[in-house]
Amino acid sequence: MPGEVQVAMGFRRRRADLARPGLGVLGSASSWHGFGYRVATAVDRGVRNVAGLLLLAALASPLQARPVTDSAGRVVELPEQVNRVFAAGPPASVLVYALKPEALLGWPRALREIEKPYVAEPYRELPETGRLTGRGGEANLERVLALAPDLIIDFGSVRDTYVDLADRVQAQTGIPYLLVDGRFENTAASVRLLGEALGVPARGEALAADVEATFAALDAALGAVPEGERPRVYLARGPDGLETGLKGSINSEIIERAGGRNVADVPGRYGIVPTSPEQIIVADPDTIITWDGRFYEQVWDDPLWRGIRAVREGRVFLSPTAPFGWIDRPPSVNRLMGLKWLAGRFYPQRWPGDLRRETAEFYARWYHVTLGEAELDTLLQWANGRRP
Repeated sequence: MPGEVQVAMGFRRRRADLARPGLGVLGSASSWHGFGYRVATAVDRGVRNVAGLLLLAALASPLQARPVTDSAGRVVELPEQVNRVFAAGPPASVLVYALKPEALLGWPRALREIEKPYVAEPYRELPETGRLTGRGGEANLERVLALAPDLIIDFGSVRDTYVDLADRVQAQTGIPYLLVDGRFENTAASVRLLGEALGVPARGEALAADVEATFAALDAALGAVPEGERPRVYLARGPDGLETGLKGSINSEIIERAGGRNVADVPGRYGIVPTSPEQIIVADPDTIITWDGRFYEQVWDDPLWRGIRAVREGRVFLSPTAPFGWIDRPPSVNRLMGLKWLAGRFYPQRWPGDLRRETAEFYARWYHVTLGEAELDTLLQWANGRRP
């Protein structure tokens, strides 16, 4: 389609990729999954540095009593009760918090002050545990073992890179490690799976039913919209907006699920990639979404952006990020809130909704917190372009 970002346009490589041989023009296949090699290497290095690792693992590992098949098809033996969970990355921490917050040992990144009011009070000061997977992940098995978890959980991709990492960590520590599929279409099944694994099946069923109800409402409202009439959307990442998620990537799939068309469409390629001003001009999206307040504030007067249709027509939308992003950061169940917000932005006539009510209900149901009027005001003003 004219204006779509095509593979022939070519995406610039990251600076770090330019010095690395064997990468294609995008460099995106490794930018999303390549860190798996670095993490696996870090795991091996961590193991070599842990004195008496096997003894510590034996002491930390509880009696294993029940088999659970994870999203990758791995049969993992879990203890009868799971009361201490290490989240391998931010997506897993959000899901564990939603299902069984008392089991979460800590946040991969400590909550910032602006985020704390949107999390139930007992969990605002949980320690920073670091992460095993994701961008900048640095596997510190000493830290994991010191926390003595009953279970490690990763929520996101279940491709071979992550299967290999899970198998390595589980073999080297003796701690069960579950991989749970993080893609939108599998969210309800994943929530049920983890609810069972954590021993809270009723909670898992209730949240899974909410996922299914949200998806059904979206399909009923937007399913009849012809493809050619759907908004053409660009996800602007970073302060300059020159990074995006390709169509079909876990970081940008919210665009399609909310009824839009991702203009960064490179068949057969997925992940996060840098873009160029020329690509943005050619694509000329009619809608831009972002969570970066710096980008949002400068885009209206930036010579590069002010000629883009979305900017000319005032269709640049800023997502709240407290306590977690509404459209990404991380790509977890927090995006369900973003679906309702984006549907209303993309189709105000088809999805009129009541964003204030929807926000209050979502935060109570998923985040265990009853928001006051001031907190709700902050979120809704944020969603209208006024970040705190």
